[in-house]
Amino acid sequence: MTLLRTQLGQTLRGHRLRQRRTLRDVSGAARVSLGYLSEVERGQKEASSELLASICDALDVELADLLAEVSSGLRGPDGRVRQFAAAGGAAAPVEGPSADAASPEETAVPAETAAPVPEPALALVGATTRAAHRAGSAVSLAA
Repeated sequence: MTLLRTQLGQTLRGHRLRQRRTLRDVSGAARVSLGYLSEVERGQKEASSELLASICDALDVELADLLAEVSSGLRGPDGRVRQFAAAGGAAAPVEGPSADAASPEETAVPAETAAPVPEPALALVGATTRAAHRAGSAVSLAA
């Protein structure tokens, strides 16, 4: 299973790159060191809720939207939690059945008997806007 910090870092980096911004630019706007932001993006450091709020503000991304995207990223297209295996020190998704498992045709579940898609892994409780965050409203995560 992938680590939350890994998925969070990949998602933050994706937002930054889509905006064509540098680490230096975002780290300055978020008031966090360039090296620490780089480690957060690479999944090497856990980001505090305050740091995440600051990075989200610098990227003009709502914290709730970021967390929803991370939660979706932790699940595969079928709604199941994706499994990851270590590959050379990095997390790599395990695609398809294992070598000793039955073929995909033998393990497929008909749509009418498939289990319902589970709820998101994270839920945001409280204020979800940057304006509310700046006003001092509390935001907490519920699992």
